[in-house]
Amino acid sequence: MAALLRRYGTFVAVALVIGYFWLELPSTFLTGRNLLNISQQTSMLAVVAATMTVVMAMGDFDLSVGSMASLSGIVAALVFISGGSAPLAVGAALLCGLAGGVVNGALVAYVGILPFIATLGAMTVFSGLAFKLSGGQTLFGDAIPHGFSDFARGGVPLLSTGLVAPDLTLIAGATVAAAWILLEQTVVGRRLYAIGGNAEAARLAGVPVRPLRLAAFGIAGLGAAGAGLMYASRVASANPTQGAGLMLDAIAAVFLGQSMTEEGEPRVPATVAGVLILGIIGNGLTQLNVDSYVRDILTGSIVIAAVAVSSYGKTHTR
Repeated sequence: MAALLRRYGTFVAVALVIGYFWLELPSTFLTGRNLLNISQQTSMLAVVAATMTVVMAMGDFDLSVGSMASLSGIVAALVFISGGSAPLAVGAALLCGLAGGVVNGALVAYVGILPFIATLGAMTVFSGLAFKLSGGQTLFGDAIPHGFSDFARGGVPLLSTGLVAPDLTLIAGATVAAAWILLEQTVVGRRLYAIGGNAEAARLAGVPVRPLRLAAFGIAGLGAAGAGLMYASRVASANPTQGAGLMLDAIAAVFLGQSMTEEGEPRVPATVAGVLILGIIGNGLTQLNVDSYVRDILTGSIVIAAVAVSSYGKTHTR
């Protein structure tokens, strides 16, 4: 029973949730249009969670990704307001995210600060910078080009189905694919997992632990900046709290994914499954007009239950 719970418990729970929403919303829930809508709604989270998986493969995590997403959106909006082009704004936002991630990585890898402390402090700093640069206000207006804001509303037609794959979904898919290739198909990925297994043993085996940690946090910063740009494009504006919920949801998605893997390690496909679980729950509850705080309660309960089942399975199958 423990082995079955360890391997299939989360899948069974998800199937029950999907079945419930299907019964309650038979005409709207499991339709192609709604599934594509879910993919678009979760695209920002997918980008952050996929790049967060790179960090969590080492046994670390980054609490600052939500604040970095907000700060990057603000940076892009300020470039637009000052007359800059879309490539310049996107480049500045991504550079901001990369710099923030590298700072986090340097604090963890070279200074020796625990990831929780380093990224918690960085989260506060990035949030403060976002408020300072924006004056605590939402930045929007004619300065933000229509091409930038229209990108989030565009997509690629799916043959003769009449459906359109959103551009944001395609960006998320490309990011997920890149993270999967890095972790599963390269020597770098194997070394990251080795660090997560035993950092000291990996170092003694010749793995460059510090540079890899620095690079992994830089990737997480880039992912957060990309999500911030996607948010800004979707709403044609930027505000200093735009990415506030991304950090907790991203960590929840990775933990949900870990509960579905045989070895209990962060894996990109499993993380995507975790993102979809959160997206399906959010979409279903929204269609049922359930208050947002109920979604938070349910999401938190599902994460706790999934990790508890995973831990129980590990303990009782040894």
